[in-house]
Amino acid sequence: MRADARKNRDHLLAVAGAAIAEQGVDVSMRDIARRADVGLATLLRHFPTREALLDALLRTSFDELTAQAAELERSSSPADALVSWLRDCVAWTTEYRGVTVLMAAAIEDRESALHASCVTLRAAGSRLLVRAQDAGTARSDIDGVDLFALIAALAWLGDQPALAPRAGHLSEVIMSAILTSAGNSQAEAERRPQAGS
Repeated sequence: MRADARKNRDHLLAVAGAAIAEQGVDVSMRDIARRADVGLATLLRHFPTREALLDALLRTSFDELTAQAAELERSSSPADALVSWLRDCVAWTTEYRGVTVLMAAAIEDRESALHASCVTLRAAGSRLLVRAQDAGTARSDIDGVDLFALIAALAWLGDQPALAPRAGHLSEVIMSAILTSAGNSQAEAERRPQAGS
């Protein structure tokens, strides 16, 4: 891709990201084009469908969250890795209103442009969960599908004006409920400042 085409594409993605953060994933393509100060035809030339635009916009974030899960597996205890990743996932999903509905639909639709990225992201969370379960620090009666549903539910809370102020507190309650008492103790110990620091 030529440098000027890449610059135009990046501009469109930045504008689309801001529009979706403000209005949600149902923002019109026409509105995104208007905000980007381009014609609709120009936007459609780069992204022929809303899903293609969302795929381009979200895939980078999905890839970053997937890579983060792998890094946490290497660098953190099972309980702390799981909780840290969950916090970041919930925080990210609240940036883009309505994205969890889109993600849930994409997981079920193999034809969706977002399917592979969503499945990979869910698998990354599942690995962190299984690792914590194997260490005895996460409850054994949930799986990766449940974890993905909890992220969606917590993101939904953040989208509700009346409930948004409670979303952070409720996220912590849910995360504590996912961990066993050993996992909660371990995560708390890792958050406590080290002596001399």
